[in-house]
Amino acid sequence: MTRSRLTPERENELFEAVLDLLREVGYDALTMDAVAARTRSSKATLYRQWRGKPELVAKAIQQTAGHGDAEVDTGSLRGDFREMLLHTDDCRMEQDSALMRGLFQAIHSNPDLHQALRDQLIEPELKKLRTVLRRARERGEIRAGNTAVDFAAHMMLGAFFTREIIEDKVLDRSFLSRYIDSVVLPALEA
Repeated sequence: MTRSRLTPERENELFEAVLDLLREVGYDALTMDAVAARTRSSKATLYRQWRGKPELVAKAIQQTAGHGDAEVDTGSLRGDFREMLLHTDDCRMEQDSALMRGLFQAIHSNPDLHQALRDQLIEPELKKLRTVLRRARERGEIRAGNTAVDFAAHMMLGAFFTREIIEDKVLDRSFLSRYIDSVVLPALEA
C-alpha cells in the first residue's frame, strides 16, 4: 500500500491523541472517527497510514513508550536493567501501566489487537531483553543452564500488574528498581 508520509511531529500528535483517547474511553470504545475528530484529520488519512485501529494503537504505544531503538549495553546486567528503567519517568510509568492493563483485557476478545501488539511492541521488547540476557551470559553474570532466564520477561511484566493489586500502589521506578535487585537479579545471576 502506498502512503504519503506524515511529518514526525504530526505522527507524534496523532499517537498522543490515540493514547489520550484510550485512557479516556478504553480500547473497545475507541474509534477511528474519534481519532480523526480529535486530531482534525480524515479517516482516509488514518487508514492510509495504518490498516486499522489495532495497528494504530500498537504503533502509538510503541512510538511513545520512550524506549526507542537504542541498544542498552552498560557492561553489566544490573546496569543494563537500570538503564532500561531510566527511559520512563514515574508519571509515564503510571499512565502506561493503566493503559496496558486495559489493553491486555481487550486482547482476549480481539486477536487483531493481540497480533499488532505482539508485532510492534512485545516482540521488539523481548528481542532487546534477550540481547541483554545473552550478553550477561557471555560475561559470566548468568550461569549456563540457569532456567530462570526463560522467565525473565514474565518476572519483569509481573511487576507491572501485581503491585497495584497487592499493595494498592502504582508502579514507580523506585519499586521497580528494588524489585529488580531483590527478585530478578538474584534469580538470574550466577
